[in-house]
Amino acid sequence: MARLLVFGVLLTACGGEAATTTTNVLPSTSPTTVESSVPSTTLPVPSTSPASTAPSTTAVTTTTLPGEPIDFGPTPGATLMVIGVSHDDVLNLRRLPGTAFDVIAQIPPNYRDLRALGNTRDIGNSFWIEVDFEGTVGWVHMGFIGFEGATDDLTAYVVDQLGDRPSAGSMSELGRIVAELFLSDDPPSDVVKVIDETVGDVGEVTLDVVGLGDDSVRGVRLHVFGEPFEGGFALRNLEVTYLCGRDVTAEGICV
Repeated sequence: MARLLVFGVLLTACGGEAATTTTNVLPSTSPTTVESSVPSTTLPVPSTSPASTAPSTTAVTTTTLPGEPIDFGPTPGATLMVIGVSHDDVLNLRRLPGTAFDVIAQIPPNYRDLRALGNTRDIGNSFWIEVDFEGTVGWVHMGFIGFEGATDDLTAYVVDQLGDRPSAGSMSELGRIVAELFLSDDPPSDVVKVIDETVGDVGEVTLDVVGLGDDSVRGVRLHVFGEPFEGGFALRNLEVTYLCGRDVTAEGICV
């Protein structure tokens, strides 16, 4: 099936740089594997045109940057967002590029206003980007940031693929059912709950599908709304934001 592709080399090379070691993958709603449960579908095109580690205590006295500078990466002033970090975790901002260096700030998993400074380093097993986080300058692992692309309402797409509006006993379970429509098989992608479920007149949960193989479209953010009924929630609507890897046009298209 035609699916989203992966920038997996970034994640597999370093093992991740979110701050805790708990898994971000939601439990499956069926006993089958993720690969065997994904229906054969094609992800629609946007309609808007076009290791984990605890903070290091190692004292570092050198100001020499590790690794080598590389030409690709966000341009100075580009706005970036955190992607693929669990709602109960944070993204470490480090003084220098690499997990050996001190954590100087912790960035929330749904943060959307990082400012790129135009510097990207290859430290041999991962890429790191220099950013400004609310006045604090440091380095983040490239696998956990992206550009915010267009947002589409894909409720009709889900209903078309599943034959009806899906339902489940909780918003997290409903989100997982929806997310399976956007997973890739080769290499396998991950589902990460970036904003925990809330329940009221309308249920909500937000998930990232990441670990995809394209350096243009790195993943999708799924904002799932549920209609409460006795015993659970039925899908009300789905908003999908495209997570871009290289850059994004003024219209929100990944380039």
